[in-house]
Amino acid sequence: MGFSDHLLEVGADHWDAQKEHPFVVELAEGTLDEAAFLHWVRQDYHYLLDYARTFALLGAKAEDEETMAHLYGVAHRVVDDEMDLHREFAASYGVSPADLVATEKAPTCVAYTNYLLRVARECPLPVGAAVIYPCGQGYLDIADHMAELSDGDHRYTPFIEKYTSDGFRDAVAWIREFVDEMAEAYPDQRDAMEDAFRRSTKLEHTFWEMAYTGEEWPTTETA
Repeated sequence: MGFSDHLLEVGADHWDAQKEHPFVVELAEGTLDEAAFLHWVRQDYHYLLDYARTFALLGAKAEDEETMAHLYGVAHRVVDDEMDLHREFAASYGVSPADLVATEKAPTCVAYTNYLLRVARECPLPVGAAVIYPCGQGYLDIADHMAELSDGDHRYTPFIEKYTSDGFRDAVAWIREFVDEMAEAYPDQRDAMEDAFRRSTKLEHTFWEMAYTGEEWPTTETA
């Protein structure tokens, strides 16, 4: 069993709980409230900006040219391709690119992206590999689960298709290999990799909750 599989076992509680979250179940069924989906689109747009920055920071730490090139390439593809998908999702609901940019990050989004960037800046590369793993593998596993739950096409089918596509599977397969290679090369970092994986997995779970509840910053206004 590779270390990437070991991490999935370590984080099984929150991993499995994500699949049962009402955001995930209702999106799969096509019944998810439009406001919840739009909240996810707005927040994930800003999450992806920092996810791309995380890959770029990890690329700067890579010691071999191939790994460096791949990490930088992922950063570019996230900005160039995946964020286009979010702009398309938003446009279909009348939300402009300017509206996406102007959206303020919710507390959970801030917590998650700050954690990713802190690990990428301050921790060794193997820990960085573990911290990015839950997002890629999580979306693939959850989208596969959504595909099983879904009963025909509906307005959220493009979401499921994106995260079950061959291209996305290939991207996740590379991250798994990256995690396994780092754990093999740096066994002394495995405990720290587990900790990073657990934290990111918890934040992934909380991100669905943030979107479903429409989490925002507390207001100081009074009635």
